[in-house]
Amino acid sequence: MNANLSAFTMRRRTLNWKAVKLYDEVMRVLTFGNEALRQKSEPVENIDGEIESLLAGMFKILERHKGVGLAAVQIGIPRRFFITRIGNDAPRVFINPLIIETSGELADYEEGCLSLPGVWGQIMRPKMVRLQARNEKGKLLTIDADGILARVIQHECDHLDGTLFIDKLSALKRERLLNKYEKLKTKK
Repeated sequence: MNANLSAFTMRRRTLNWKAVKLYDEVMRVLTFGNEALRQKSEPVENIDGEIESLLAGMFKILERHKGVGLAAVQIGIPRRFFITRIGNDAPRVFINPLIIETSGELADYEEGCLSLPGVWGQIMRPKMVRLQARNEKGKLLTIDADGILARVIQHECDHLDGTLFIDKLSALKRERLLNKYEKLKTKK
């Protein structure tokens, strides 16, 4: 078992589960058009019970929506933290993340977003990133990531700065994607 998963699981026992249930009932992923998604997130000052409860609720949302990453700002909390859960990897928490290095080599890959459900676009990003962040225990970590994890980290860090993946598309591609998104919204 991954040490991060076991530490997170053990810590979850001390959470205020009443608060987690309440967060789960009221937490919703904000969708395109909500101005909160364009806010620059503020640093987390203290990793306390509220943050822990938010993290637990965010993992429930991520699982429910079958996503791979979720930034706090996407649920209306303008604080600098996000979570990832990619395939069978252990869940990861990144608090006050900072990308300190990227590779010169780029990769083109299709991205989607829980805040723009139903649409995807080809996005060019660095293949590798080095990131510093704190985990859910407050421990400072430096990780080198490549592949899908590097892409998700960059995508979620963009959210913390008020940037959506569509902002990285050409004007024409962005317009086409947003037209498709609007059509999908009206069908619901």
